[in-house]
Amino acid sequence: MTEKGDAPLAGYRILEVSHFLAGPYCGLLLGDLGAEVIKIEPEGGEVARTVSPHSVGPHNLYFASLTRNKKGVTLNLASPEGQERLGRLAASAHGLLTNLRPSAIKKLGLTYEALRKWNDKLVCVSLTGYGLEGPHAEKPAFDYAIQAQGGAMALTGEPGSPPTRVGYSVVDNTTGMMAALGLVAKILSGKGGQVDVAMHDVLLSQMNFMAAGWLNAGEEPRRLPMGAHPYFVPAQLFETREGHLVIFITHDASWRQFAEAAGRPDWCADPAFATMAARLENRERVIAAVAALFREDSAVNWVRRLAPRGVVISDVRTLPEALDSEVTRDREMVASMETPGGTLRGVGNPIKVPGWKTAYRPPPLLGEHNEALLGEANEALLRPDKGK
Repeated sequence: MTEKGDAPLAGYRILEVSHFLAGPYCGLLLGDLGAEVIKIEPEGGEVARTVSPHSVGPHNLYFASLTRNKKGVTLNLASPEGQERLGRLAASAHGLLTNLRPSAIKKLGLTYEALRKWNDKLVCVSLTGYGLEGPHAEKPAFDYAIQAQGGAMALTGEPGSPPTRVGYSVVDNTTGMMAALGLVAKILSGKGGQVDVAMHDVLLSQMNFMAAGWLNAGEEPRRLPMGAHPYFVPAQLFETREGHLVIFITHDASWRQFAEAAGRPDWCADPAFATMAARLENRERVIAAVAALFREDSAVNWVRRLAPRGVVISDVRTLPEALDSEVTRDREMVASMETPGGTLRGVGNPIKVPGWKTAYRPPPLLGEHNEALLGEANEALLRPDKGK
């Protein structure tokens, strides 16, 4: 029934009825960790199969980046036959995840209440904008809108400039992570049920210390120049003679480390610079001095000089540069899969487990596993234990 092995989630079967990013990313994480993830698509295929203008053979790159290590079936969930087949799959599954709109989730029977008759230990996870229930449930939600509503856009960009979207789909991706955590936690409880994960809530949860400052002390977060941290100084972007760099100084020992490595030991004794509290109080003076120092050389040279001394510093790289970096290679973070259409590459599994290595399989073709899995689901209904 389910796949065996030494992978962390080997032996667990998860059904995925999702589209675009948050739900598929959740399924990707689970599949990379060894779960048998069965992606259920409409008979015409998920819309994400057509998003990217690029493909490797039949694999659209947007879709492929989120669907490796999954099996694929097609079902018309609006039909009685599709509902019957969904139930038979659910009878042998540990979890189901979906990021459709709440009305569609309920209409298509993708909730625990609808599926418990098949399997009362099933865990159903909904990834929605504002929750599965409530007055805001049916509001349409995408990453962009949640970034705007949850405070992220207002905090991103230079002071005085228009609000700026975080440069990648941060809400979609983190919602996928939270859903994976909620699913596994509920499965480990040994009890079936519904898990409700809302994009709005996930973004707010990441505002943690900034939200605490407002809720408890009335301190409203604000944008600072060059993406500066509100409490640590210096911890921000700096312009150099060539390129930009980021430095992150948290405590006084790291400040002394930086000052001595940069050839400015006098900064360790200056009362306006010497302590974390003083640097925060004298932010403008400290930043001006550090900015002048960094303009004396290039970002790459500053990194070469300071990084070996333990200073937290990095030049600003493009995504292609990051994918080609030494640390990316050392961490084996580019995955390759051979397909009839050529080699398909993507970002690898970030979760490393000693003694086990992620195996990467290409995304499923549309309906690729219909015969094997839907036939299996028919057989599961005949067994007294319903496939458990």
